[in-house]
Amino acid sequence: MTLLSANAPALAAALRKAERGERLDADDALALLEATGPDAECVFDLAARTRDEGLALAGRPGVVTYSRKVFIPLTTLCRDRCHYCVFVDTPGQLLKKAKPAYMSPEQVLAVARQGQALGCKEALLTLGDRPEDRWPEARAWLDEHGYASTLEYVGAMAELIVDETGLLPHLNPGVMSPDELAALRPFAPSMGVMLETTSRALFTEPGRVHHGSPDKDPLVRLELLENAGRARIPFTSGILVGIGETLRDRAESMIALRDVHERHGHVQEVIVQNFRAKPRTAMQDAPDAALHEHAMAVAVTRLVLGPRMRVQVPPNLSDPQEFALLLRAGADDWGGVSPLTADHVNPERPWPHLDDLAARTAELGFTLRERLTAHPEYVHADPWVDAAIRGATRALADESGLARRAADGGIVRPEARSPRAGHDAGVPRPQEPGDRSPDAGAVETPALWSPGGLIAAVIERAAQDPGALDDAEWERLLTATGDELEALVQTADDVRRYTVGETVSIVANRNIASTGFRARGGRADDEFDLPLLEDAARDAVDLGLTEICVQGLLAPGEEPEAYLEIARAVKRAAPAIHLHAFRPQDVADLADRAGLGVDGALAALREAGVDTVPGTGVKILSERVRAEVAPGDLEIDRWIETITAAHRAGFRSTSVLFYGHVETAAERIAHLRRLLAIQRETGGFSEFVPIPMPGWGRPLVDGRSPRDEHRAMVAVSRLMLSGAIAHVQIPWTRHGLELSADLLRAGGDDLGGTLLDGRVAPRAGVEAGLELPLDTARGIAKRLFRPFRQRTTTYGDVQRSGG
Repeated sequence: MTLLSANAPALAAALRKAERGERLDADDALALLEATGPDAECVFDLAARTRDEGLALAGRPGVVTYSRKVFIPLTTLCRDRCHYCVFVDTPGQLLKKAKPAYMSPEQVLAVARQGQALGCKEALLTLGDRPEDRWPEARAWLDEHGYASTLEYVGAMAELIVDETGLLPHLNPGVMSPDELAALRPFAPSMGVMLETTSRALFTEPGRVHHGSPDKDPLVRLELLENAGRARIPFTSGILVGIGETLRDRAESMIALRDVHERHGHVQEVIVQNFRAKPRTAMQDAPDAALHEHAMAVAVTRLVLGPRMRVQVPPNLSDPQEFALLLRAGADDWGGVSPLTADHVNPERPWPHLDDLAARTAELGFTLRERLTAHPEYVHADPWVDAAIRGATRALADESGLARRAADGGIVRPEARSPRAGHDAGVPRPQEPGDRSPDAGAVETPALWSPGGLIAAVIERAAQDPGALDDAEWERLLTATGDELEALVQTADDVRRYTVGETVSIVANRNIASTGFRARGGRADDEFDLPLLEDAARDAVDLGLTEICVQGLLAPGEEPEAYLEIARAVKRAAPAIHLHAFRPQDVADLADRAGLGVDGALAALREAGVDTVPGTGVKILSERVRAEVAPGDLEIDRWIETITAAHRAGFRSTSVLFYGHVETAAERIAHLRRLLAIQRETGGFSEFVPIPMPGWGRPLVDGRSPRDEHRAMVAVSRLMLSGAIAHVQIPWTRHGLELSADLLRAGGDDLGGTLLDGRVAPRAGVEAGLELPLDTARGIAKRLFRPFRQRTTTYGDVQRSGG
């Protein structure tokens, strides 16, 4: 290729060396990092060419990889005090969150088994560094449970995961000694620790990000990398861009990683991670790493480490529109992406949906392929993977070392290495009251020897393998009371915590009832014509809202074309806003009266600007109940046909259940099973909303309080839908704010919408005047000691995408 003229001799020399594939030094790397304008473009081009050369050498040209994983945060206690971290807790914070010091074996298996069902191959165990050295509560927990150290518990849980699920652990437990590396090696095909930076100033100077964090000493981390190489462990490391390091620090960090890999050959990938500021940290006001700065670090890392190194960028920390530059900069791996669990280290940044990631990767000219936690170059190459786990690893690999695919091209699910299961696998059986000694700093466990029998085993199975419970068992959980209900709620909230994470989310939106549309102009304050609707849409944008929700049958006499006119008017006035509009009953009305058929109506709505559809308009999927309480609703079979067609047409939707009227426990469970069947077929539900039926309030269990009725419904919803429908939304308009906060402790993770009425009519039906401003919602999350996130309609990040 022809190189452009560089602006400085050092840069010109570095570009020439990079173009010839020569070994770069720290001065070369620094010069390349400083490149701007046409010279920066040249750096990107060289990095892309080097990456492509490496993929061709590996026998997979044009392939970008990822690992399908579950994230297991074994403990959030840590002895370090990093200034940008929201992952760690203090013992006091754990108590306020009702969160255990360490995940129990049952909780670990609950996550791993659900990941197994979704075809995950990797179990990423991430935790704080040696918390027992700082916190007596951690030491007490380990002593009580018979472990000499946190790392010994890591090894026990890794072995349990492999035996019981076949998932392959990737261990990220912080600094380890040579003996600890050797002890953990039989249980994990790979391990990792981020170098982050070689900067001594960030560690030694008060006020800098790593000061007071003994495990972030660059010399300690570099020694760990050397020891991991001597132990022949495929190892992941990387740099963190934008934490206060200089460009020279960044260049020297890349060189350090290259040098240790040249000595041992064990660095399987280098992550180039961009800093993202997080609230409630010392660096909350620091700027995020800029895209160009991040991309230049990726490109120079590629050139320093050469064609055969895998260079990873985490896809949830960048906008999808930024992927093009990151791939052009030489990245060839997206890292671990989970269809089940949140990124607990970056809870404000949700993972992209794997189908979306594959589609975006394809748009950029690459093919997305699943790999294992050990990269392909290490899977079949002895002696990189320890003999004790080699069989389990290779069972999931194809001949190239990538993840094996089924004959039909589908996902292969891991299989347990041991025939043992549950308590027979060494998982402790729940103890009777009085059997357990006090646990310093632990959450009190409810007793389960209440009248009606022990249901602890059923609750545990619901958490670990919800598909294994029969209807009678789910009905039993739905009618739990007393200590049984407390155990059910606690378990459901643990499943929420360890899958979707701690974040409480909400979308900034407003409702408009399409029943109020009047083509010839409205007179009442809940009526509107198209000009008024356009004013309301513009007002929503001015207020910072990201969604307008429109639903309801048109008033008698209005033409069916009005559904489309409403959508066009909203998008004409507010092209970037997300239009969440028209229930299955509304779609069916358009289909029938306009003669379009369901598929034609959906296509017309898409063309008019509808983005997603509400899954409302049904109380419960039972014709018996519909006939008794809502005969005007769409017939159940028609509702199912229409929502399924909407999903197939590319629309995502909510799902709901109205409860507390004439339905039975069996009908609630049948409804949830029907939603699960639709979700398996289409994957179109974004969330589930259990809604108490207005004006009824009939309990399933005589004498059970309304609060407990709602807690049981939310808890069972979380457990039964886990792994299928990720989000359980709490309808705050029906519960009020105090009870809604309580239900967020029963398995809920979302508050729905702000429902701001705006400054322009029309009013929004029965919910008019009920508003939940973002600051109020943030306050609810703060009282629960949980992070808060404003989301898009489809649970994306507002700063990242339009919806």
